[in-house]
Amino acid sequence: MFESFFTRHWFNDEAKAIWSDAATLQAWLSVEAALARAQAELGIIPGDAAQTIAAKADAGAFDLERLSRDIAFAQHPFVPVLRQYEEICGEPAAGYIHWGATTQNIFDTATSLQMLESHRVLAGHLDTAIDALCKLAQEHRATVQPGRTHGQHALPMTFGFKVAGWIDELDRDRARLNERLAPSFVASLGGAIGSFAAMGDQGREVEARMAGHLGLQPAGLPMRSSYDRVSDYVSALGLLAGTAQKIAQDIVFMQRTEIGEVEEAFHMGKVGSSTMAQKRNPSSALMLTSLARMMRARVPPALEAMVRMDEGDSSATNVTDTLLPETAIIAASIAESLGTLARGIVVHPEAMRRNLDISNGLIASEAAMMRLTELMGRHEAHHLLYEAAQRTVTEKLPFMTAIREHPMLAARALPADFAQSLEAGAYVGQSTAIATEIVARVARK
Repeated sequence: MFESFFTRHWFNDEAKAIWSDAATLQAWLSVEAALARAQAELGIIPGDAAQTIAAKADAGAFDLERLSRDIAFAQHPFVPVLRQYEEICGEPAAGYIHWGATTQNIFDTATSLQMLESHRVLAGHLDTAIDALCKLAQEHRATVQPGRTHGQHALPMTFGFKVAGWIDELDRDRARLNERLAPSFVASLGGAIGSFAAMGDQGREVEARMAGHLGLQPAGLPMRSSYDRVSDYVSALGLLAGTAQKIAQDIVFMQRTEIGEVEEAFHMGKVGSSTMAQKRNPSSALMLTSLARMMRARVPPALEAMVRMDEGDSSATNVTDTLLPETAIIAASIAESLGTLARGIVVHPEAMRRNLDISNGLIASEAAMMRLTELMGRHEAHHLLYEAAQRTVTEKLPFMTAIREHPMLAARALPADFAQSLEAGAYVGQSTAIATEIVARVARK
């Protein structure tokens, strides 16, 4: 799906490059080179051998087609790589490659390098999306629109307040991912079962030095049966996907023909249908929704992969070897798509104003109730307004008329400014202030 002629544009090109075959092989070789350097520093292997191993750690020197055939024949994902690497390095360096390590050490550590690169791509696009939404919220901090619950009008609010809710949640997603990144993707070097047996009491120092060369944290206890660290980060990606999908679906809802409060960017040549020429579909928002669904669908397998048999279990690692590249590419694509969507949002305040008025004033029911408490108890006010509201719906009366004509007000005069206090713009609460505060806090990051 990442390279198909009709779907490859869905996915971020930088992330795809990070997880290409050549880049993956290069990550493996970079780990082997760092391992050799660390061991040479401690006198475990000769310095000349380490220099050769590092100098020959070039994926471009490998025959990928031969690797593919040999891996299929050997039914092992890394031994054929080591055999080519040994040929390329020659003796005596060949005898010191992969000293005391096991395949999963190399794969897991290489994956950490690739995930760090993928995170940088994701984080850049996520920052772009949040910045664009901050500008949107600031611009429309006082633009009044209907607030809705359960698909129905609830209270007036501002569009900036709605966007501030998106920003606040995305900022938490960003912080969550940044906090989890380094502890989730570490350098692992414990050998066959994680006990450092092949390198004795120098094993943990080798891991620490190797980690330093790679810019990673050392695992410390590199149990091959542990996967909670990576699953933690993937779970956080699932939360980001949930936020992104909520934003996308809000935009799809508000772009409906009958609502028309916002729309995503449009350009001549963008086509909504092969048969209905008038269609201007929210295709970017719908694509973001699709990517978010793909991302969340990959969280359960990551959690399932935590359950591993004994001290090593390829039935789990086989899953994650394919799961993480997909996860990283999809996550970066979510962030990129969100940024594209956010930068192109067009707001229609006149439609928001029109929609505020379509219920004949019913959106002001809470505002009316709070004002009526000057004349009666809250429970009495709610009862009065409930009956007035049902009359407004059934008889198509203005809500204000139904209130004035209610028998409970026959002997009571409404406050002089009662009608003005029910105007939508007069009852947005702290919407404008909150939008301003959220933008001021998040935009500084």
